[in-house]
Amino acid sequence: MVTTTAVNAPVPRVATSRWSRRMWRLSVAAAVTAPVLGAQGRDVIGPLPRYTPLTEVLTAFIEHEIRDKGIPALSIALVDSNRVVWSRGFGVENAASGKPATAHTVYRVGSVSKMFTDIGVMQLVERGQLSLDAPVEQYLPSFTPRNTFGTPVTLRQLMSHHSGLVREPPIGHYFDDTSPSLAATVASLNQTSLVYAPATTQKYSNAAIATVGYVLEQKSRMPFAAFLQRAVLQPTGMTSTSFDPPPALLARVPQAVMWSYHGREFPAPTFPLGMAPAGSMYSTMPDLGRFISMLFDGGMGVNARVLRASSLAEMWRPQFAPDGATRGSGLGFGVGTLDGRRMVAHGGAIYGFATQLAALPDDRLGVAVSAAKDGMNALTTRIANEALRLMLALRKREQLPVLTVTSPVSLIDARSLAGTYRDGSEALQVEARDSTVIVRLDGRDHRQTMRHWLGDTLIADDGLSFGNKLWRAGDTLVYGGRRYQRVAAGAALPDAPAPALRGLIGEYGWDHNILFILEREGRLHALIEWFFEYPLTEVSDGVYAFPASGLYAGERIEFVRDATGRATMARAAGVPFQRRSIVGEDGGVFRITPLRPVDRLRADALAAQPPVESGQFRNAELVELTRLDSTIKLDIRYASDRNFLSAPVYTQARAFLQRPAAEALVRAHRRLAAQGYGLLVHDGYRPWYVTKMFWDGTPADKHDFVADPSQGSRHNRGGAVDLTMYALDTGEPVVMTGGYDEMSDRSYPEYPGGTSRQRALRELLRRAMEAEGFSVYSAEWWHFDYNEWRQYRIGNQRFEDLGLGR
Repeated sequence: MVTTTAVNAPVPRVATSRWSRRMWRLSVAAAVTAPVLGAQGRDVIGPLPRYTPLTEVLTAFIEHEIRDKGIPALSIALVDSNRVVWSRGFGVENAASGKPATAHTVYRVGSVSKMFTDIGVMQLVERGQLSLDAPVEQYLPSFTPRNTFGTPVTLRQLMSHHSGLVREPPIGHYFDDTSPSLAATVASLNQTSLVYAPATTQKYSNAAIATVGYVLEQKSRMPFAAFLQRAVLQPTGMTSTSFDPPPALLARVPQAVMWSYHGREFPAPTFPLGMAPAGSMYSTMPDLGRFISMLFDGGMGVNARVLRASSLAEMWRPQFAPDGATRGSGLGFGVGTLDGRRMVAHGGAIYGFATQLAALPDDRLGVAVSAAKDGMNALTTRIANEALRLMLALRKREQLPVLTVTSPVSLIDARSLAGTYRDGSEALQVEARDSTVIVRLDGRDHRQTMRHWLGDTLIADDGLSFGNKLWRAGDTLVYGGRRYQRVAAGAALPDAPAPALRGLIGEYGWDHNILFILEREGRLHALIEWFFEYPLTEVSDGVYAFPASGLYAGERIEFVRDATGRATMARAAGVPFQRRSIVGEDGGVFRITPLRPVDRLRADALAAQPPVESGQFRNAELVELTRLDSTIKLDIRYASDRNFLSAPVYTQARAFLQRPAAEALVRAHRRLAAQGYGLLVHDGYRPWYVTKMFWDGTPADKHDFVADPSQGSRHNRGGAVDLTMYALDTGEPVVMTGGYDEMSDRSYPEYPGGTSRQRALRELLRRAMEAEGFSVYSAEWWHFDYNEWRQYRIGNQRFEDLGLGR
């Protein structure tokens, strides 16, 4: 996503940058930090003896956090004056080989790159080849975005994000995996208009720094990556850093993870971006530590001077800010304070990586930390801030601060907090997911996972955010300094959205970065870059505005519709997102092409044997559901060709469960009747051979949606059921966020898309089933497991062999 981090504590939810690469060696000046073999086989730099107590505290904290948040790899470096006093890695670079992350692990550092691009420009400013305040067209005559404000765009504005330029270029943007040239990326900006008048409004722009990099390239007559290697990285002594990394450096990049709110994880993409100056650098934490030392030495690198001290001072001055301002956007640096001390910093967030570089220039203390999991910038920022506090305490010979960690909320407490709360017109939604509490403020980009902190206080702590606290005060909840009163339960389900909105709702874009257009309380929302949900304001037919704050402040989404009114494309902030084709989205049956003919799959499965199990099990007592309650409806897709294999796998349309599960399901069915709904069952007990057919016939990339026959499934034990609801008054099935057996993100029970009504119906079904001892499967909203499923053996009897009459 490539943006900048705040530099004040406590850590807010941050929007940061994304991208980087090269190799590592220590200079003579830093010889005291020579590598040693650290604990658990990690290559560790240092620590100096007096830093040992501090590193023990940080190590325990980081190890807790990477376990808690599922981070594959994380590395850190601490800087005191002109040397790295400690650096080490945590986790693994490669899960398959078990290769550990080390101090030498290479990370894509995203928008941390911007500091280096801007330093390159400042070098040319020092030589008189560039002026920060000259119109940029003086250096790029072909740069002609539409500017109706009468104020020319300058390098100073571009470097401090005050140019008014769009966030992303139309080509070479954050989503663009075609890796166009920098020239093509910058040229595409001529298709855009300035969002704000230059010098009036801070608006973070990757396009702006891409333009700065192109100026650097044109003026130096060298590719910008080669120029920065020679002019910035080599003088600084950064031998494991590059904008154009060789294979040996790429081999040390960890396998990074992408994830979504609804629970899907997948490998991070690795394609280079067209706007490379804004975030394409790769580096190690010791190399970033060497960069911090150069800053502390007034621009003097270990091999040569990089920049004058006066140039650094200008870069650290908040631009377009009142005299004496201590916080704002400098040139390439975020400027702020940490506990009253001057701080310069920048964060980076690129696919699968989160980085924070922070320095206290007056104290000559700094830290660089990077994690190989998408969106973890609140955590890397917190680690950096806490490391600096520890270093300050150590220097003053004070007792080291205690780093408090959070813990899960109890299931009882989570459920007791769930509900809707209001303070005037603002609604606070609290959801309980097992022992997880999720807080959402309607109408805002605000979704946070709360964990237990101290006493009865919960605190936001999910890697994306940290710091907002919540506690109960009488019959109200206190959150963000406001008191919210609980709204009585039992409110009517939301209405279906207006037809004009329905044609816009859906998924757009790429597998690696999906734009979700959804409806919430009658209003269109955009969930973009996986974690940022914005309420949209209609400007005209098919044109909606992003809010005045956030990643895309001041920009719009324009929809292109077909003749039926259904959108085929969403142009978000100038970036075209094509509607994604989802099999079954129109209400049809989701289908795949089986890897082998169904008859062959069946023959092979019937010839195979289920896995042998040992232990104590209950005797099976399968009960036919409709014999317990005839108002339970059946739609047994696997007895017809209306299923994902497009062929019958059952010879009878019947549904069975073990008696305790069946009786619990009947109770859930009758619970729902009070709200006008009944249960519609798609499948219950499933013979093992059918599970094997599904597994063998389904491509590996969709195995999340079918059970592994070597383990058996809960369906095989008669302890799982697939179902939905039907309306009692019409007998028609309800419409959920996705269709039955649909192998897509829409099937996840936490899928954020669709409409308010669809999500409310999905939640109604889930609550009714959970109240009777069922739990939903993490990838299928329709699949529920009874809590006693483990007490039964895997079964392989066909329905006709069960000996149960109709």
